[in-house]
Parts: sequence; structure tokens; C-alpha cells
Amino acid sequence: MELFKNTNFDFLRWKWPFIGASLVLSLAGITSMAVRGLNYGIDFKGGALMNVKFAYTPPVDKIRAALSKRVKGEVSVLNFTDLSANNEVSIQTELEEERQLNINRQAMADALTTTFGQPGSGKLDLNNASQQQLIDRLRDPLARAGVALSDPQLQKLVADLLNFRNTPPRSGLITGFSQLSSVPGMNAGIMNTLQQECYLAPFNIRNVEMVGPKVGAELRTKAVLATLYALAGMLVYIAFRFEWIYGLGAVIACLHDTIITVGLFSLFNKALDMTVIAALLTLVGYSMNDTIVIFDRIREDLKFMRREPLEVVMNKAVNQTLSRTVMTSGLTFLTVIALFIWGGPVLHPFSFALVCGIIVGTYSSVFVASPIVLFWHNYADRRIKRTRSSSALNAAPRTEPVRKSPTRAVK
Repeated sequence: MELFKNTNFDFLRWKWPFIGASLVLSLAGITSMAVRGLNYGIDFKGGALMNVKFAYTPPVDKIRAALSKRVKGEVSVLNFTDLSANNEVSIQTELEEERQLNINRQAMADALTTTFGQPGSGKLDLNNASQQQLIDRLRDPLARAGVALSDPQLQKLVADLLNFRNTPPRSGLITGFSQLSSVPGMNAGIMNTLQQECYLAPFNIRNVEMVGPKVGAELRTKAVLATLYALAGMLVYIAFRFEWIYGLGAVIACLHDTIITVGLFSLFNKALDMTVIAALLTLVGYSMNDTIVIFDRIREDLKFMRREPLEVVMNKAVNQTLSRTVMTSGLTFLTVIALFIWGGPVLHPFSFALVCGIIVGTYSSVFVASPIVLFWHNYADRRIKRTRSSSALNAAPRTEPVRKSPTRAVK
């Protein structure tokens, strides 16, 4: 399927504006990374990350104040504006010692319970209780209430309760005991016991991630090495399949895509984590594939257009692959835009990297990789011409000027 037929756009005519834009974006990104640095996620800098869902709009300032009193180190509380209907916040702490991980995790949970729960009631928080905690808490009270349940029956009852709690639309947050009436096996005796022994906190700790500082530093090093190894492997492959200058041009274009994308993360203060590295490696392969398609078409056209200037051949190759570029890049871009808008906070850094990378990677194949090859061949041609001119001049026979014999003056 061809969207465009027999096009003849002079793409390389616009190489300098795009190269200028690339230089500006690269310089801005490198400057931002040098001045303000990168906002590394938990994966790379180490620490604890806790996602919490509230029954109402999360009071971010109150949460931050409560955590700052109990948690050691810097505390960051982010309200996901794109998930305001779900009332979720992300709490992040930085750690310098491995042994502080579990201490901070417990301190974060205790601070939330003290501020928003009922710690003085002696009851168990049903919205944040584990299966074993519920079993231990309900076993004796149910027996005293005359509800005869064997251990397997009690385990099934608790499992059904937690499954009901964690299933959407509740997603971990029960706002009233009356909602539990639809749980299998629920009766009046069990409901009364639950109300006596448990309470419903207005928050639910969705998940907790913890990474030690040493592990974070190691992951950071491995991420950089993975990107460099990928670029080196592609350089070898393209240099073997085409010429070394084609491989160098493609790798510089991919490195250009990576620098600009990471620079945009620094400029917009987006979190850089392992999912972003996965996106960057995806973009490296995506951009490289697009570049190889254009280079392969250039190689094919050179067989039939030997007398044409290289720039004309390159423009023809880009026009011939235009439909393929628009279909692949365009459809992928629509997908990642949808992921960026509706994918949620967990996928937001990943989709942001893909959105930026697809835009930059698509134009770099045409306006960065191809001009590098063009500049090199033009330089090599001029050098060959100068060498030939110099050789021709040196090989030309020299003619000695005829010397006239001196004449004597006649007196």
C-alpha cells in the first residue's frame, strides 16, 4: 500500500534548519543535565516508593507534613493530576543506607495510619490488612460470637473479603461495611464481628517499591552500558552491510535521538527509571530500522543512477520510502499518544519517551543520518579531485626556456 506515489520532494534542501533545531535541542538538554541534573527514579537512586489511594481528594500538604515528622531523609509527595478521579498520590523517599529501607517503609505506613486512621481504637484496618492479619484477628471473636468456622472456611472467607476489596471499582478501598454484604458466605454474625474488630481507613496502600542505593547505582551503570553496547553492535552491523560512513551516520543519528530525549526528561523534570531505558532502547532500534531502510534504498538507486549527484539519489530514496515511513511512524505515534494521555502515571515516563523519540527519530533518519553520509562523500570527492589535479600537474612535461646567447656590442 502506497499513500504517496511518484513524489519528488526535495527533503535534503531543508537539512540545515533541522540540523540547527537538533543542535539547539541537544545543547539545551545537555545544559539542563549539567545544571539541574536528571530526575532519577527509585530504580536508579534508591529509596522507597509508595502509591496510596484515598477515598477523597488527597490532602498533599497534610500527607507531606505527617511523613516529614517520621521519615528520615527527603520526602516527595506527588498528586497524579491525570488520575484525580482515582485520588492517588505517590510518596517517595531517598535513602543513603540499605538498612533504612524497611525502617522508612514502616514509618511511612505508621505516619499515614496515625494521621488518617484510628490507631487508638485497637481495631484492625480492613483496607490495609493482610490475609494472615485478618485470620488472626477474626478467629477468636468469631468463635465467641457463635460463628462456627473451620480454619479452611475462615481462610476462604478472608480470601473472598480481600478479593472483593481489591477488585475494581473498589481497587483496595472499601468505604462502608454495607458493601461487604455481597461477599460469599457473609451473614449477620460475621458482619457484626467485622464491625467490632475492624475499621475502614480512608486510604489504601496500593504498592510499595524499595531499591537500595547500591543496587540503584549498579542499575544506572548497566543502563548506560546497555545503550552503548546496542549502538556499538549496530555500528558494526551497518558498517559490514554498507560502508563504515553509513554505520557512523546511523549511530550518530541514534545517539542524537537518545541525547535529545534524555535532555527533554531533564528539561521537563520527568522521572528517569528502568521503563524509560526500555523505551530508549526501543527507540534506538526503531530509529535504526528506519535509517537502514533509507540507506538500503540509496544503495539500490546508486546502481541505476551512477551519473546523478548523491544528493539527488538520496532525495529519491527518501521519496520512495515516504509511504512506509508515514505508515509505520504515524501509526506508532498515534498508539503512543493514546498511551501518553490515558496510560496513567506508571506508564507516563515510558510513553513520554516514546512520543519524543518517535518524532526525533523519524526526522533524524532523513535530516541527520543522510546528510552525514552526504557531507562525507562530498568531502571525499573534493579530496580526490584535488589529488588528481595535483597528480596531473606533477606529471605534465616541463619545457626549458630557450636561452639567448649574449651579443657583443659593436664598437
